[in-house]
Amino acid sequence: MTALERRASASLAAIFALRMLGLFLVLPVFALEAGKYPGGDDIVMLGLAMGIYGLTQGLLQLPFGMASDRFGRKRVIVLGLLIFAAGSFVAAAAPSLQWLLMGRSLQGAGAVSAAVTALLADLTRDEVRTKAMAQVGASTGLMFALSLVLAPILVDRVGFSGLFTLTGLLALTGITVVWWRVPPEPAQHKHQPRGGLSEVLLHAGLMRLNLGVFVLHAVLMAMWVAVPALLVQSGLPKEHHWWVYLPAVLASFFVMGGTLFKLERRGCLRALFLSAVGLIALVQVGFLMQASGTTSWVNLSALLFVFLCGFNILAASQPSMASRMAPAAVRGTALGVYNTLQSLGFFAGGLSGGLLVKNYGTPALFLACACAMLVWLVLAWPMKVPENSAHKAP
Repeated sequence: MTALERRASASLAAIFALRMLGLFLVLPVFALEAGKYPGGDDIVMLGLAMGIYGLTQGLLQLPFGMASDRFGRKRVIVLGLLIFAAGSFVAAAAPSLQWLLMGRSLQGAGAVSAAVTALLADLTRDEVRTKAMAQVGASTGLMFALSLVLAPILVDRVGFSGLFTLTGLLALTGITVVWWRVPPEPAQHKHQPRGGLSEVLLHAGLMRLNLGVFVLHAVLMAMWVAVPALLVQSGLPKEHHWWVYLPAVLASFFVMGGTLFKLERRGCLRALFLSAVGLIALVQVGFLMQASGTTSWVNLSALLFVFLCGFNILAASQPSMASRMAPAAVRGTALGVYNTLQSLGFFAGGLSGGLLVKNYGTPALFLACACAMLVWLVLAWPMKVPENSAHKAP
């Protein structure tokens, strides 16, 4: 990487990290703490409150991505972070589950993921873009690991509402990073001819990736409706859940770093990608067996580790491939569609996870997740990995 690419990757990864730390801080304790609000005894409403930000993100990722093509990436990112901060403060002051749901939906309206990934793609060459996207994914994963350790501690000290206040402050900190650390947008970006949304929607390769990111994040959110309860059921109290989460997250990054970049350079990315999809399907079968019989936190730990290995590989490679497939003139639009499906996956996973557990039990949730991953594997099988182009660094 050039010095500019390293600075762009580090600063944009920091923006993602600050925003995602805020989201992740509440995730490990959400199902347990939100249940204490008036109306929190309804598992469906609880799942909706957990995943609603994905719906509002899904509705606004595309407009934000298209706006970044027209008005510039940085302006759109700052606007999104301001909206996200406002939603965090509303959630912090929420007196009921319904108000918490409103705050979460406003958080989701700060849909900056498309603009951030589009700017990262603008500032990096094709041959180093997977590494740059992996830095973003790694920072997100590290924040996830950190949140698993901090969430039980912080919720005891500052309360559930205090976590949302901290989330808002982290978003405001991200704005300072945008203005003072992120490199300037490429001048040529502003003068490129603009394409249309149809150019993205009719691109088979991009739509295959879009379907995949929807399924992946729906499965992730649905799992989190049930996994904390399974850990408690296995005899591990919530304040010790980080014993499972932290080693699994950190070890999975070593696996990703040791496989993804080497195999991509050798032209084996397609095989690794499809293997990761199949691996996550098998993990869901493992969770199904745990939910149907005697639950062991050791077995759950192993399953979470394998899941995170597959998830990290897919999370790093998918946006890189999407940015390389997309024509430069509609890169923001393409990543807007991509992040729209990602966000809708969060929403669908949270809502369907609650519905499945309430009406059919936890085993049905994992069976549905396994089937969804198998459908994705079949549809992804004809995929072609885009080749790197050898253009000069910006």
